[in-house]
Amino acid sequence: MYSRRTIVVALAAASLAAMAPSSFAAFPEKPIRLIVPFPAGGATDVVARAVGLRMGQALKQPVIVENKTGAGGNIGADFVAKSMPDGYTVLIASPAEVTINEFLYTKMSYEPAKDLVPVAKVASAPLVLVVNSKSAADSVQGLVRHIKSRPNGVNFASSGTGGPQHLAGELFRLMSGTKMTHVPYKGGAPAMTDLLGGQVDLFFSGLPPALSHIQAGKLRVLGVSTSQRSSLLPQVPTVAEQGFGGFNIENWQGVFVPAGTPAPIVELLARSIGEIAADKAFAEQLQAQGAAPAFMNPKAFAEFVSTERQKYAKLVKDSGAKAD
Repeated sequence: MYSRRTIVVALAAASLAAMAPSSFAAFPEKPIRLIVPFPAGGATDVVARAVGLRMGQALKQPVIVENKTGAGGNIGADFVAKSMPDGYTVLIASPAEVTINEFLYTKMSYEPAKDLVPVAKVASAPLVLVVNSKSAADSVQGLVRHIKSRPNGVNFASSGTGGPQHLAGELFRLMSGTKMTHVPYKGGAPAMTDLLGGQVDLFFSGLPPALSHIQAGKLRVLGVSTSQRSSLLPQVPTVAEQGFGGFNIENWQGVFVPAGTPAPIVELLARSIGEIAADKAFAEQLQAQGAAPAFMNPKAFAEFVSTERQKYAKLVKDSGAKAD
């Protein structure tokens, strides 16, 4: 039996699909809700507020950023997936809720591939592999030797189960053939605190929270998680450059809408995001957070998301990672 919400959404989608393309010319006629599935102040929230402000200016309607958190991003993503497909409720997502969680959780209340439509990729940021400055490791290969010299291996931190930081650690464990135990924290800040205190051995951290500690000599950065070096740390080689070809974990943000949203609305939202991504001030704002604009149109972004989903499905299976 279908729920009342499912029936209402299906009827709304059918009604919108039957309308002529010209009828969407007035969109938007009211404020747009931009849903962030994580707490305020995090990487996705920062990108959302930068995008929301500029999108509102471009579309001449307020874009209201709302944080709906919990379950590794699933609560906010589910809210958008079950919203009216009219373009007025939009999700800004990270890899977790659209390409990872479906493989980590036993049950999901939405199906990312069916219930959410990719609109545009917005931003991308690397993770940095950092260790305490007192660590014996001074390179990625040095870290591998250090781990293998310890009978019980080492502990690696993450900001929570299932995110890119966790799976970067799992990928490194698999590719290096080392013994590493995952220690999930409720956010990056407590993970960083314990790394500085020596309670954990390594952390694939977001760049901004690690940068000040690197500059202060409290942390040593060994590698960058993406296929390209970071412009903020151009002297630091990637993990892939140091004997781990193919290692590529990217912390990206992108915009999605409920399935059934009319194509003209999807295209309009994508065009506005493309213009934002090309703005120099936007790029500078992202750079301060260790990120960069990474615009993809709906077609290219859908292909990218599909590739990411395949990558993480295999990684989760191979690593045995679980969220519940």
